[in-house]
Parts: sequence; C-alpha cells; structure tokens
Amino acid sequence: MASRALFALAGASALLAGCVSTRQVADVEFQPPQGNYSLIVMRPDVAVGSLTTGGLVEPRADWTEQARANLLGALRQQQAGRGGRTVIAETRESIHGVDPTLVADLERLHGAVGNSIALHKYLGAELPTKRRGIDWTLGQDAVKLGRATGMDYALFLYAQDSIASGGRVAMQVLGIAGCFVGFCAPQGGGGQTAYASLVDLRTGNVVWFNVLQTNSQLPGVTFGDIRTPEGSAQMVERLLGRMRAGRNVRSGAR
Repeated sequence: MASRALFALAGASALLAGCVSTRQVADVEFQPPQGNYSLIVMRPDVAVGSLTTGGLVEPRADWTEQARANLLGALRQQQAGRGGRTVIAETRESIHGVDPTLVADLERLHGAVGNSIALHKYLGAELPTKRRGIDWTLGQDAVKLGRATGMDYALFLYAQDSIASGGRVAMQVLGIAGCFVGFCAPQGGGGQTAYASLVDLRTGNVVWFNVLQTNSQLPGVTFGDIRTPEGSAQMVERLLGRMRAGRNVRSGAR
C-alpha cells in the first residue's frame, strides 16, 4: 500500500502534461546481461482499478489477475528474444527447490526497496550517500535464491494501472469544455505507474532500475491497457526494451 500511495503522488507531477516518461538508473559498472546468462522473472506485483468520477481508484481483482497473466506472457516473450536461460516464476511455488516463504519474503523486501529507490532517485529526496549510480540491495535472501537455483539474476516488476470510468471520462469532457468559456478545469484520466529492477543474485544488489509513468487529460486517450496482451507488451517494452549500461561502462565505450 505504501508504494501505491507513493506512486500516486509521483504520477501527479506528470498528470498536467499528459505523457509517457521513463527514467532508468544503474550501478556505475553495470553491463546488461548477454551471452550465456540465467534469469528468474519473478511474479509481477500488479494492481489495476477503476478511476471513479470522484478521482478515487477502486481495486478490481479480476482486472488485476488478467493484467498479471498478460504481463507474464509479455515478459516471457520479451526475454526469449534476449537470449540466455530464463525461468518464469508464475507463482511463489513454481521455483523448483526454493521455499515459497523465501520467495514471499523477497517479494515484500523488493517492494520496500523499490519504493525507497523511487523516492530517493526519482522524487527528489536524494540521499547524500547514494548520489552515484544505484546502491540498494536485497541482501542475503537474494543470495540464497541464487545459490538454490544457480541463476545469475532476478527480474522484478511492479505495475499499477487505473482505468477511467464512464463518469470520470464525462468529468474530463466537462473540464476541457470549460476551457472554451473561460473556466479551465481539466481532470486527470487513468494512468500507469510501473518499475522494473534487475537484481544480481551473486551479490544481492539491485544493479538496474527503471520507472515508467503515463498520464492523460484527454478523454478516451490512453497509453496502453495492461488488461490486454498488447498493452502489457507495450509496458514491458517501455521498461525493458532499452536497458542501458552503467555510467562507467558507457564512458569506457566512447
């Protein structure tokens, strides 16, 4: 719940512009995985709801499960094109030889760490000791997962989507119409907030992180609906399609 509240505030800053924005950060020595690497795609943390006329988001369990299934499919397809060996953890019980309790602990820990990264790297509350690259870790639990599975990396994804209800769309229309008579009061529509992080299971460190935000004030205009396979593929591509190396690696390539 804390991460959802935090990203609701973050989304407000982009709401007036109505846009799609991403911003990634990596360990200064990070090199995107290539060659014969192995990766676990963890079960995505997803929340989808209906944006009511009054601007509140009502959770929808059916939409959430539909979106999670679509995102898993999009992640499977996207990673298949990158090479390497990939395991998709559709449930906490689906990682062979790993206690589901450890997986649940990692999911909760990543939620807290991801929330912290977003706060201190994207929302302006920068910490003086964490100004270079990215310096967060999931600690020994992530290392235990790596030892139990023999995998190199774990990929985590958080996604939140709000779908404007009919009443909210009507409010948007009225808000825009007011601009033509001298009382301009645009209303925000649905939007998405998501982040993805790559964790090195040999060290437990978060080595790469990317945030996505989409918002629109125009009635009926969206930037992809993760309840659909197409919208989920679009979100995954925006988050993971252009994974950049860390600062030192980029500098050395010049």
